[in-house]
Amino acid sequence: MTPVFICFIINQRENMQFEGAVIKEQGVSFAIIIVKQHVLNTSDQIEQARNSFARYFPGLPLILMAQDSRGVPSYQGRKDIVNFLSKIHISRIPWKRYIV
Repeated sequence: MTPVFICFIINQRENMQFEGAVIKEQGVSFAIIIVKQHVLNTSDQIEQARNSFARYFPGLPLILMAQDSRGVPSYQGRKDIVNFLSKIHISRIPWKRYIV
């Protein structure tokens, strides 16, 4: 009898990590996710990023944030939240590393 070798390939996906924050301000809760600057350049990339992160923040409005080479933030998302964020310094945001 010929021996039979069975090989199992296990697809181990590395944990995804990203920086973000969940904030509650004036009764409104929302999530901010840091993305690379080029993500905010096209609606397709914005939509793809939103779809990727929505599962981690169900029911919360998502704000995407990128910084330029000088560290100046740009926000994309709900206009009232973006307006609020544009008036506060980025260091006041309680950033957290998410590992999923």
